[in-house]
Amino acid sequence: MRILHTSDWHLGRSFHREDLLGHQGAFVDHLLEVVAREEVDVVVVSGDVYDRALPHVDAVALADETFARLAASRAQVVVSSGNHDSAQRLGFGSRLMDAAGVFVRTDASSVGRPVVLHDQHGDVAIHALPYLDPSALLEPWALARRSHEVALAEAMVRVRADLAARPATTRSVVMAHAFVAGATPSESERDISVGGVSRVATGLFDGIDYTALGHLHGRHVLAEGLRYCGSPLAYSFSEADHVKGSWLVELGARGLTSATWIDAPVPRRLTRLAGTLAELLTDPSLADREDDWVQVTLTDDRRPARAMEKLRRRFPHTLVLQFPTPVADPRTPGRPAAGTSDHAISLDFVRHVRGSAATAAESSLLREAIDACCHDPDQDVLVGSTAGPGGVGDHGEATA
Repeated sequence: MRILHTSDWHLGRSFHREDLLGHQGAFVDHLLEVVAREEVDVVVVSGDVYDRALPHVDAVALADETFARLAASRAQVVVSSGNHDSAQRLGFGSRLMDAAGVFVRTDASSVGRPVVLHDQHGDVAIHALPYLDPSALLEPWALARRSHEVALAEAMVRVRADLAARPATTRSVVMAHAFVAGATPSESERDISVGGVSRVATGLFDGIDYTALGHLHGRHVLAEGLRYCGSPLAYSFSEADHVKGSWLVELGARGLTSATWIDAPVPRRLTRLAGTLAELLTDPSLADREDDWVQVTLTDDRRPARAMEKLRRRFPHTLVLQFPTPVADPRTPGRPAAGTSDHAISLDFVRHVRGSAATAAESSLLREAIDACCHDPDQDVLVGSTAGPGGVGDHGEATA
């Protein structure tokens, strides 16, 4: 049996406000091409089909088209829900979809009841574990404590009880959406920690022929039969060095025989650049990065004016501009002294942040902005107040 392991599609997600739905559609096209070319028997999707519990209508339309195309292909499909999915919405119509060869499992009550498929060697039991929220299962499953490891351990007790009742020739596949120890997260996964603990031990999956993991967005091989495929697209700049794709897994008569990596298409590369503005604008070695999505960290001693505008002339897809975290300066002024004008405070702020004083034109503009906010020539003056026409009382505080 040939299994294509994919996960974490996050349909509907954007990348720093860039719409990714077209890129996600291109991945679906690639997925169908792989199914046909590699003669895939079953596609497993280990959670996070959608990016949010209430997905956008266009994301739902893409998911509907994807499952319809897969149902019409040579492959059957097994889908489990992730922590981003709404179990109720993703699982709607699952009993009808079973008849089409698209098996969607989102309810914890289904744990221990596998999707059983067949090949020339016999049965393959696929246990599709939905994302298991320890808080929701604490009482129904009588968990000893509220933790991901305890919840997943209980799920695996039910999985093993089912497998023990099957013929010894039955091969086993488990789909789990979790943070398994030994893997490295990126910046784009949602935190699922409970009490500061989210990792589960690799030993929970001992004896399973293949465990198709989801949740982390990077590819990881934790053991020969224990793997993350990661997300098909990069969803943060921390994934700039990731290789995206899916695992093509083959099960023989005695279990796992091979796992081959299949690269996914890269719609636009991610690049992280650091240096002074002048260096980045003139460095000839960066010519092949001009069409990438770019994150820039500027190291100039003083923050350049209109930096993003200038960067985008060379790197039109610059999405993030940042500066190194400044070292605390003991000379940084504290609370302004009583009587310090708003204009003086704003000039001091510009000098502190930029490292240079405001120009005369900037100073004039700041004064106009402050006057527009604080000065009301039609303001009524309270009886007994010493405030003059500028609206400043005897304590030096603006009353407007």
